Amino acid sequence: MSQQVSVGHLALTYVGSLLPLEVLHSAAGHYIGTRDVHGPLSRESVEYFRSSAAAQRALNRGGWTQLHYS
Repeated sequence: MSQQVSVGHLALTYVGSLLPLEVLHSAAGHYIGTRDVHGPLSRESVEYFRSSAAAQRALNRGGWTQLHYS
């Protein structure tokens, strides 16, 4: 299921921070998430991407899946 949102759903829901989505990187790969002045705050995408460019394309076109916690 693709989601086209411009702010991080998990960051807003669990931390109360309204932060823009962006491409971030971890040891596992590139992902769509949020960060604040202290660093990465939430991983919003289920997927990890092989490159920053692939993650950016997915973010731009809505070709990614929103991660949900229950």
